[in-house]
Amino acid sequence: MWEQDTLKVENQVVSYSMKVFEEPSEYGINQGRISKLTLKNNNKVIANYDRGWDMMPTSKLANGALEMILDARN
Repeated sequence: MWEQDTLKVENQVVSYSMKVFEEPSEYGINQGRISKLTLKNNNKVIANYDRGWDMMPTSKLANGALEMILDARN
């Protein structure tokens, strides 16, 4: 199932789009349920995962958003 929404991280808005499966998968982030994830801030991609990291989250903002999403959905 695809999900899209926004998060508030460090007083900034991060938008995300992700594909989440019902069961964990070897293709998911940390072998979890999220197989695709794009994080954006100000319409700029700050992290992208598509069955593997295409663009690692390197900023504090991207890592904070990823942590929030993984805690809630993975």
